[in-house]
Amino acid sequence: MAISEFDVIERFFARQAPHRGDVVLGIGDDAAVLQPPAGCLLSVAVDTLVAGRHFPQATAPGDIGHKALAVNLSDLAAMGAEPLWATLALTIPDPDEAWLADFARGFFELANQHGVALVGGDTTRGPLSVTVQVMGSLHPEQVMRRDSAAPGQRIFVTGTPGDAAFALRQLQARVEVDAWLLERLNRPQPRVAFGRALAALGACAIDVSDGLLADLGHVLDASDCGAKLNVDRLPRSEALRDQPGDAVLECQLGGGDDYELCFSVDAGQVDDVRQLAAQHHLRVTEIGLMEAQSGIRCLHDDGSPCKIRAAGFDHFA
Repeated sequence: MAISEFDVIERFFARQAPHRGDVVLGIGDDAAVLQPPAGCLLSVAVDTLVAGRHFPQATAPGDIGHKALAVNLSDLAAMGAEPLWATLALTIPDPDEAWLADFARGFFELANQHGVALVGGDTTRGPLSVTVQVMGSLHPEQVMRRDSAAPGQRIFVTGTPGDAAFALRQLQARVEVDAWLLERLNRPQPRVAFGRALAALGACAIDVSDGLLADLGHVLDASDCGAKLNVDRLPRSEALRDQPGDAVLECQLGGGDDYELCFSVDAGQVDDVRQLAAQHHLRVTEIGLMEAQSGIRCLHDDGSPCKIRAAGFDHFA
């Protein structure tokens, strides 16, 4: 016997939702009623993942559940926000109970890790797609904005960009994918705690979702400045260390899906950044410099220009 829409909500989502005291009314009514923290701003982000576009059709449902929330938490991390609540709109071809159980498990494992309460949403029948909206609180004087970069600031990146894009390239080539790289593609770890700590430094940040060059370009456009990037400083994971240099660099510069943070701080705050990285046990690497000259100049250690071009991800390209 097929299960109903309301069975899906009750069995797989309402009962598992993490509870928070600031949720006055959650799943089960026409809309949620929430109590924002006193004296804080509210940050809201939403993303949609579509099967075959944002993840391969064969992706495990638990990985889809994790990633659907992770990509949104990464947006909050780039703002310096503390995650509070989420809504979920799930479109599925059929209410497969095993699929739903695994999807919910992946979603709620990450939600519990970050204290996020699922407070509402929608379910409908159709081609597989997942839309998650997240809401978080911000200190009014600690909002990381794209328009706050300035010439002379040092540019950093967390983690090892390029891992997820290289994994996807291997999947598309139908070759065996390193398990660690596949984990980086399917289960990205949003840098929420580090983002909140970084906001206290007054950093300018963006999450790397569409490619390092493309996302850094958004910051430069908003801040009306340029950047010099040393491509030889881009950190490589152990899994990519022995791979062909150009192939890896293309993924590092143009590949998305890593959900790392690219950020800039004043030169006098470099030591503070390194201390924060150590406190959060996170790899953070200085990769460039903000400049007054517009555009991005990609250079090697010896000052020669990098000839690799990477456009980044565009849904409508």
